[in-house]
Order: sequence, then C-alpha cells, then structure tokens
Amino acid sequence: MSMAYEFDFKVAQDYDALFEKGRARHCLNLEIKLIRSLIRPMSGKRLLDIGCGTGLSLEPFVDLGMNLTGIDSSAYMLDKAAERLGHRVDLHRGAAEDLPFDDNTFDTALLFFSLEFSDRPAKAIEEACRVAREQVVIGVHNRYALQNIARRVKGLFFPDMYSRAHFFSVWELKTMMTSILGKVPVKWRTTVQFPFISGRLVSKLENCSLIQYSCWGSFIGMCIKPVPKFRTRPLALETRSRKMYNPATGLVSGFRVEE
Repeated sequence: MSMAYEFDFKVAQDYDALFEKGRARHCLNLEIKLIRSLIRPMSGKRLLDIGCGTGLSLEPFVDLGMNLTGIDSSAYMLDKAAERLGHRVDLHRGAAEDLPFDDNTFDTALLFFSLEFSDRPAKAIEEACRVAREQVVIGVHNRYALQNIARRVKGLFFPDMYSRAHFFSVWELKTMMTSILGKVPVKWRTTVQFPFISGRLVSKLENCSLIQYSCWGSFIGMCIKPVPKFRTRPLALETRSRKMYNPATGLVSGFRVEE
C-alpha cells in the first residue's frame, strides 16, 4: 500500500495480523463491501489496484473472472501479496505517481488505503485517471471521523503507520477532483459509522443507504468517472531547408538596354 512512505519488512509482517479478527476485521469487511458496490465488478473487466499492499483489497475480486493487476512500491508488501494471491494477480513494483502502464489500459483503477501515504496525492489521482478507461475508485480514512481522530492523537504518543498518513475529508477529495479533472461525475458514500460497537442492529444500520451518505463515517468510498486522458510525449520535428532552384538553361535571366 505504500507510495511516498514505503512499508518496511516489520510492517509488512504485522499488517495482515491487524485485520485477522475482531472489530478490525468487521470494519475491513464493511469497507470492502462499499468498494465492491462502487466498482460493480464484472467478468472480463480489468482492475488495477494502486498501492495493493499485501493483497487484502484484491482478494475479494479473484474469483469473479476479472483481469487483476496490483502495483506497490514496497517489495516486502508485494512478497506478502504474492503469497496470498499466487498467480491469480499480475503484480508490479512501482510508484502511484508515475505508473508504468499505457493510457486507458484498465477499466477501473483502485486506490484503497494508499492515497493517505502519498506525498503527491493529486498526482497519484491524475495518473489513476490516465490509465483507467471507465472509473477511478478511492477508499480513504475520513479525517473527521471519531475513530481516525483517535488514531491521530494516539500516533502523537505511540508512532505507527497511521502517524505518517494524511487523512482526507469528503470535501477535500471533491475539491481535489475538481481542480484536477474539472466537473466530472463523482459519487461517494461512507461506512464504519459505528466503529466501536457491533451487532445485528449495527450491521443493518451500516448497510442503510441513507446512513451511508453521512459525512462522518470512518471510511470514505468515492467513484469518479474521468474524462479520458493521455500522456503526451515531445516529438522531434524534422525541418527541411527550402531548396533554391537555379533558372533553367536557355532562359534569359536578365536584360540589357542599349542607348
């Protein structure tokens, strides 16, 4: 999942353990469910996960007949992703701000818990829009959610990976989209409205579409329909000097007037 901040071996080893069980797993399941509803996966579609990390965000799509690709700047994270996903996903090492793919290569580009760790998030979004033909889907931590405020405060005293993250708000993301793409179709929802409690009633509330339009959920999911963009490269121009032709033989090139 790393880009500007590259996760080391220890973080890669501990990362999956954070989501194996308990409330963290419950929250992750809600987040993945929201992302899937925004992507609307279909067999044969090409999905690029930018900052794929250990492959947690790709795993729900492997049995849907999609053409899956993941990219991350951390070799340690990619090793874990390869262990998890095997040959079912095409994995690459690279930065989100300079993707090694041609224009419009994929149908969907996904940034799931990775934009927070980029030092140039606008450039990462611009690159995602360049390589995605149909849509770009973003999943980020909401800076105004109580759970994430607690994470930021905790990080002041006990530094962890969240200490290096930049959390976003719905308004900040929409403003960034407008500055990069102009007025393009954008839809968003949030989930993990109740991160500290669980149960059947809470699950029903979390899945209520009306509640998902709250701006205070811990996780923001946003779908953008970008205008197709292309990377331009300078072309060498050949110039030709204009050929000067001599007068044809036998023609008079001048006149002499005799007095």
